[in-house]
Amino acid sequence: MGNKTGQLLNNSIDLRVVFRALQYRNYRLFFMGQGISLIGTWMQHIAVGWLVYRLTNSVFLLGVAAFANQIPTFIITPIAGVMADRWNKRSILIITQILSMLQAFILAILVLKGTVDVWHVIAMSFFLGIINAFDIPARQSFVVEMVEKREDLGNAIALNSSLINGTRLLGPSIAGVLIATVGEGICFLINGITFLPVIAAFASMKIAPKKIEPQQNNHILQGLKEGYSYAFGFAPIRSVILLLVLISLMGMPYHTLMPVFAKEILHGGPKTLGLLMGATGVGALSGALYLASRREHNGLWRMIIVAASIFGIGLIAFSRSQILTLSLSLMILTGFGMMLYLASSNTALQAIVDDDKRGRVMSIYTSAFMGITPFGSLLAGVLASIAGAPNTLLIGGAFCILGSLIFAKRLSLLEKTALPVYAGTETVTVPAKTLPPEN
Repeated sequence: MGNKTGQLLNNSIDLRVVFRALQYRNYRLFFMGQGISLIGTWMQHIAVGWLVYRLTNSVFLLGVAAFANQIPTFIITPIAGVMADRWNKRSILIITQILSMLQAFILAILVLKGTVDVWHVIAMSFFLGIINAFDIPARQSFVVEMVEKREDLGNAIALNSSLINGTRLLGPSIAGVLIATVGEGICFLINGITFLPVIAAFASMKIAPKKIEPQQNNHILQGLKEGYSYAFGFAPIRSVILLLVLISLMGMPYHTLMPVFAKEILHGGPKTLGLLMGATGVGALSGALYLASRREHNGLWRMIIVAASIFGIGLIAFSRSQILTLSLSLMILTGFGMMLYLASSNTALQAIVDDDKRGRVMSIYTSAFMGITPFGSLLAGVLASIAGAPNTLLIGGAFCILGSLIFAKRLSLLEKTALPVYAGTETVTVPAKTLPPEN
């Protein structure tokens, strides 16, 4: 036990291991451009929530705004995943970044001119949701094209997660100060500008042309059916996705209620909201960096269970706190569990999925995460208006823990099935009868 602990500590501080994916030029470009863009993205995320709550003082409309932003992911992403397997992923990403930039500028103009209404915000959130529905599966599956060695794929995924949550520390904090001093419009304006570096990064990459397999020329619905049969016909992929559905419905919408906790429970303002989201980022960054330090995929299935439980415990404890310092500490714990769960489940899937179905599997993963979350946000808004925000989070955290216990009962079977695929001695197969006939 002592040797294993010492080895874990050595791995956690080996920066060459943590940042090894940066040796690839394309990934470095992505990492730098994305790092700037994500700061603006988090600023807009905070600004939208605060703007809706300021305009309406309604918990329900907070849920509606989040629902509008995320529901396109549930509807469109599966089809977008098929397209990601057939089209040039870099071209898709450049287009989505340009459209996201325009969306941010439109919001900035509406707010700075003083003509914004809550329905403008909801409509623009819906538009951004459509953009993200195409962006996310392309982005998730594009990682493998930026990293030349497959053994560094897990590190690249974890490192990207650390980037997302490292910027979560800066974006909300900056947004909190700007909202309190100059208003939400400047946050939207800055977000629009920050898309320029990531657009330039994608345009500067040198990507080898992708060979399109003949079977990918089938009808789009057939490709969609094949992707679902592939994902749900293999127990490890199916189990990860089903647990993610539960956690996305009951646990992930906690961020929708953060403005309520900042204002009503902790008696603060936008700065308090920024601190809460920043604390979540601290925990999430720690979880992502821990995963980035790992050299192997062994233990990911157990980590999924532990991480989901930590996330649920954090939500329950946070729901009971009325002290800012304690709440911030619990948000760190919650963020750690959340990102450890998301990154480990993402890495587990990417390590076993076939390349020609990667876009579709990651679109299903995205639908299970971001596509289900809007229903959770709407549910959270309704429950919070009835039972209060604290009790809503308590219920959500309890369901996360319950889901992890159910997953744990199947752990032995999942590890036995997945480990040969990790080792490269087997490939993912599903019963032939579940696959659509080829033309």
